[in-house]
Amino acid sequence: MALAGKTGVLLVNLGTPDAPTRGAVYRYLKEFLLDGRVIDINPIARNILVRGIIAPFRSGASAKLYQELWTEEGSPLKVFGYFLKEEVQKQLGEDYIVELGMRYQNPSIKSALDHLLAQQISRLVVLPLFPQYASATTGSVHDEVMRLLRQEQIIPEISFINSYHDHPKMIAAFVARAQEHNIEEYDHVLFSYHGLPKRQLVKADRCNHCMQSEDCCQTFSIKNQHCYSAQCYDTSRAIAEALNLPKEKYSNCFQSRLGRDPWLEPYTSDLLKERYEKGDRKILVFCPAFVADCLETTIEISEEYAEEFEEMGGEHLQLVEGLNDHPLWVEAVVELIQEA
Repeated sequence: MALAGKTGVLLVNLGTPDAPTRGAVYRYLKEFLLDGRVIDINPIARNILVRGIIAPFRSGASAKLYQELWTEEGSPLKVFGYFLKEEVQKQLGEDYIVELGMRYQNPSIKSALDHLLAQQISRLVVLPLFPQYASATTGSVHDEVMRLLRQEQIIPEISFINSYHDHPKMIAAFVARAQEHNIEEYDHVLFSYHGLPKRQLVKADRCNHCMQSEDCCQTFSIKNQHCYSAQCYDTSRAIAEALNLPKEKYSNCFQSRLGRDPWLEPYTSDLLKERYEKGDRKILVFCPAFVADCLETTIEISEEYAEEFEEMGGEHLQLVEGLNDHPLWVEAVVELIQEA
């Protein structure tokens, strides 16, 4: 009779400071930005840039934003992460052990893996909580898991989930969130994704397709199936089709630039200005690269971009709530694990 241990499940999100203090934010920024997949430049230059400039100078201002974001339970990213872990565990049952890890800070990937391996699991499923693949997010999670596991004498069978940008249940969850608003009241819908330096997309391209035309990302194909930007456009298409949004009613854009190098365009701030000049006064914004509300959604979109739009003369900019604790999102995660 064959023996079968339980399946371990590792859910991983980006991470969050341990507290909304300058010291905690400094430690988080340092660990995050020293990752060679995040700032992919010469290691010496990266260390000088992060340790000498970015982390010291940004930690104070970022700490104030985290203080605004923080809830009584803590960082929303971590709160919703633990909620997801518990709900997925309930639905998967006793044949699975589900753990939450953060790529940067706590709970660490190492602590989650140690707990799973101590339970004598027969198989491991790694699910980064990023719908669209990017080297700086999903790639970094996979890299770290492999780095830690290659130190083990026994490595279990592993399934790495690469991306799920068009998973039907996840799309349905975004649609359900959108339906909490009267979409007809809005002049235009923006799908705002976290940006990436263009060089990272070019480096990932192995078939000389990337950036060869202005619209190379807007048609999803075999050549760009692993491209972050192409997956973003395809996520938007799936949500828009489910909501019966015509193409002229929505646009894609990218937020959260860092540094002077060219990043994915159009930039969210530029597109807001363009939509205002075209007469749009009410804007609805999705952030489908984030499965839980965080600094980039609650603060950057709901406050900073909303204020920017209103200063132009716009009437209202509304963020569509993240997937957070939505039941359809929990179902999507369960299906992804079962299908892995």
